[in-house]
Amino acid sequence: MKRKQGDNTDKPRLSAYDKALGLLARREQSRRELRRKLDQGGYASEESDAALARLGEQRYQDDERFAAMLLRNRASQGYGPARIRMELKTHGLTDAAIRLLLDESEVDWQANAVAQLRRRFGGKPAADRAEQGKRAQFLLRRGFAAATVRYATHAEVDEADEES
Repeated sequence: MKRKQGDNTDKPRLSAYDKALGLLARREQSRRELRRKLDQGGYASEESDAALARLGEQRYQDDERFAAMLLRNRASQGYGPARIRMELKTHGLTDAAIRLLLDESEVDWQANAVAQLRRRFGGKPAADRAEQGKRAQFLLRRGFAAATVRYATHAEVDEADEES
């Protein structure tokens, strides 16, 4: 008898530990994210708790390592610290841990903001105040601080003046 694709009636169900370990093998995940996926998979709360505790003890799952990875990825994608902070909060990290991580990061937020402006709007400076406001809003939506936005939008004007 042929089995249909997706028919796994002959397969034994994985334990919560094995399921979570398989998820971690694909990419880093936060404890909250793993918990949600195990709950969606129908695992008992006690089994999930034990699996997550064991993974933590073995250092297979580490929220600090996850947070550092997420910070590197989002910063390289051009997001600012406010946006990254909010995403880390959704993963259950504490404000203190997030603040420490952002303070210790070696990301040059100003250079990152200027690079985002160049990528999005090209090398030309803003034609008028409305265009400058549009560029500032773009950076604010990406999670950059107001001071960083001011620096980036003014640095763009300063560079254009130097070229003239």
